[in-house]
Amino acid sequence: MNYCVVLKYSQDDKCYIISVPDLPGCMADGESPNEAYENAKIVIREWIETAQAAGRTIPEPSFGQDNF
Repeated sequence: MNYCVVLKYSQDDKCYIISVPDLPGCMADGESPNEAYENAKIVIREWIETAQAAGRTIPEPSFGQDNF
């Protein structure tokens, strides 16, 4: 799972939020950046499993795929 994640802190919610741009609607949160990241790994796996079960195409990671 080499998907790019975006981490931000939500002052309103008082937690860290991670979104996965390549997987629409895939988000997780946590009280610390590490907790948010660990939760994101679970949510990414669940997002992929759900998409596979529904017969949807799984997007390839788009960030950092250049071979130098």
